[in-house]
Amino acid sequence: MRCKVDPFQVWYKRKLNMRFLTSLLLSLVLLVGQAAATKNVIVVLDDSGSMNEPMAKQNMTRMLAAKRALRKVLEILPDDTHVGVVLLNGRIDGDAWVIPLGPVDMGRVDGLISQVEAGGGTPLGKFMKVGADALLEARKKDHYGSYRLLLVTDGEANDEELVDRFLPDILSRGLTVDVIGVDMAETHSLATRVHSYRQADNPDSLTEAVTEVFAETSTDENDTGESDFELLEAFPDGMAVAALGALTAGGDLPIGALTADDSNSANRRGNSSHSGRGNRRQQKRKFSIFTLAIVLFVVLNVVGKLMRATSRR
Repeated sequence: MRCKVDPFQVWYKRKLNMRFLTSLLLSLVLLVGQAAATKNVIVVLDDSGSMNEPMAKQNMTRMLAAKRALRKVLEILPDDTHVGVVLLNGRIDGDAWVIPLGPVDMGRVDGLISQVEAGGGTPLGKFMKVGADALLEARKKDHYGSYRLLLVTDGEANDEELVDRFLPDILSRGLTVDVIGVDMAETHSLATRVHSYRQADNPDSLTEAVTEVFAETSTDENDTGESDFELLEAFPDGMAVAALGALTAGGDLPIGALTADDSNSANRRGNSSHSGRGNRRQQKRKFSIFTLAIVLFVVLNVVGKLMRATSRR
């Protein structure tokens, strides 16, 4: 005599199986993503003429203190931290990028930083976009990781209209923006508009401020991973899997829409540097999205077959 199958039990068992598979998929994606994650920090370094002035009651100029702080921090960075440094005015071998975004090679970086000299204006808005675009390009390729834009400056922007135009867009893309005010008489106007603001009135406090910003990157990806999981866990069955693509596909287009010729040329310089010197560096990745997709496909097929076999018993 055949047992009568309860349709509700069949439906409920399938629903449980789907929830289990979805949870497994999310866990694997987040686990592999965090294992492959890289911390990315781009420093927009103010090299305007005022950076040649000595810090208050100090025998060291603001520029020299900033270069010293960068050297000290870069020397102790872990291997999974990628750094880029872009200048507002100066050019190293005709390039605004002192260091293209990528792994830090101190044997080369130390000499490049020593070449930086102060002179010129403070086009913060223009180079906030250049730095943010480089971070978005990196995120478009790598997907996982943390992405920070650090502004080290001793004054207000000469292109305030570009700051007002680009900053909201930069923040809306999920990039973290930090500002360090160097020996400023008054608090910088960006202090209440970014994620963090620090005032540095002497060389030691400047080194400490830069160190703190880089130290904060160690918690960024863990926070992001947890929030992504909580967000997807609340989705209806089936939608969570589809939403995984959205987490890694959107929001990586360039900031704003440049119209000025000089802004376009600056962006081209940043992009050529990033794809030139940056691509020549070895940037090894343990995982790729393609590899992840294959692994998840195999795992889900195996688990699915095991569950179907169990349900028949």
